[in-house]
Amino acid sequence: MNKIPRRQFIRNSLLTAAALKAWPLIAQTSVKSRVVGANGDVRYAVVGLNGRGKNHIEALTKLKGVRLVALCDVDKAVLDKELSGVTSSGEKVEGYTDVRKLLENKDIDAVTFATPHHWHALGAIWAAQAGKDVYVEKLASHNVWEGRKMVEAARKYNRIMQVGTQCRSSVGLQEAIAWLREGHLGKIIRARGLCYKRRDSIGKTIGPQPIPESINYDLWCGPAPNDPPRRNSKKNGSVHYEWHWFWEYGNGDIGNQGIHQMDIARWILGEPEVSPRVISVGGRLGYEDDAVTPNTQIVFHDYKNAPLIFEVRGLPSGRDASAMDDYHGASIGVVVDCEGGSMVIPSYTKAIVYDKAGKEIKTYEEGGNHFENFIQVVRSRKAADLHADILEGHISAALVHTGNISHRLGKPMSPEEIRHAAKADSDLAESLGRMEEHLGANKADLHQTPLMLGEVLKMNPKTERFTNSRAANHLLTREYRKPFVVPEKV
Repeated sequence: MNKIPRRQFIRNSLLTAAALKAWPLIAQTSVKSRVVGANGDVRYAVVGLNGRGKNHIEALTKLKGVRLVALCDVDKAVLDKELSGVTSSGEKVEGYTDVRKLLENKDIDAVTFATPHHWHALGAIWAAQAGKDVYVEKLASHNVWEGRKMVEAARKYNRIMQVGTQCRSSVGLQEAIAWLREGHLGKIIRARGLCYKRRDSIGKTIGPQPIPESINYDLWCGPAPNDPPRRNSKKNGSVHYEWHWFWEYGNGDIGNQGIHQMDIARWILGEPEVSPRVISVGGRLGYEDDAVTPNTQIVFHDYKNAPLIFEVRGLPSGRDASAMDDYHGASIGVVVDCEGGSMVIPSYTKAIVYDKAGKEIKTYEEGGNHFENFIQVVRSRKAADLHADILEGHISAALVHTGNISHRLGKPMSPEEIRHAAKADSDLAESLGRMEEHLGANKADLHQTPLMLGEVLKMNPKTERFTNSRAANHLLTREYRKPFVVPEKV
């Protein structure tokens, strides 16, 4: 019998209120009768254009048989700028500020979302209900509950829903992880995700900041409270980007940059569910600003077979340094320790294998096209061929959320108290020791500005509910602002 080459095998196997009430009734074409666009083109729209959405346009327009037909952004200035760029060649592209109006357009087959996190779930669910396939950026969801609703919507309406964790399409990582999970380095002892990425202070404001006239701020807030922004950035203004560091809209850097590495680490461990136990240690140190999410954090996911440890550092290697710390050669990456050696993944596409003596024995490095994978599956309707199906995106995002819930329910503790609490978990204690050294190099006084020791949370992975904290279960979802409500029944 002829053996299938490893690469081929991997490629194959990894492969308003009244208006809202009407969403489930928007015409949904059955999968069997669905025709992908005129002349076979996949007609797509992009929602959210001020950042990653530009990359969506650039990447998708390079693919054959794919046609941009609509753009949407709540900032009219941003929308007009992007429209002028894509229509300069004479192509007809519709512009929208309200995603609900865009989703009424029957000439759209697929929608990609590059909005702030708090809009991901609602936008994706509405799109599924409107009969559109969806590519939604990382972090897939803003909270655990709505992430599960995204999965339910994709399944109920037979929609293709890909999450923008593009590392899953790297052929190099696919091969490396398959090789590792075949047992070539023995049992996996631990997987550690790293997000050592410089994040400077966003500054302090003395009150609510002005909203640019070009922004429909009610639509920008969507499901979140319509509170005036209390953040400022010379580079990004009072509304854009810095939302990442506020719980109402974002999830901190563990959910911004870190979700890529969290997803890779869980992929390596082969864990199909959220962890049964989680604890966070962290805080916002090194400066005082308006942001609230931690810039320094350890999240310990206590999986039975091997723990998943995640480390966030937004400060440099020292007070006067410009470089970031690294761990085994990686600053933004994943380090996997095994009985017979280790694997370091220092980028989106590269994996380096070391033996027990630390000698490099193998390297994988080949990219992939995540958007192409999405379009291929939109055409084939074989959802199993998605590299980052919404279920995978939901579970990895949930690891971010549960870690952050532990942090938000935590209490400030002295270094001695935190060390005492961490000593029962040797991996957590080791990470804590290195964190304290890092903060010492940045002249952070942990007695004056103490770290938060998160609540130890236990979860039933099947129900995705905590078993030991009512307060933690309350944070699994949010209070949605009408009419922007993620429905209980999608």
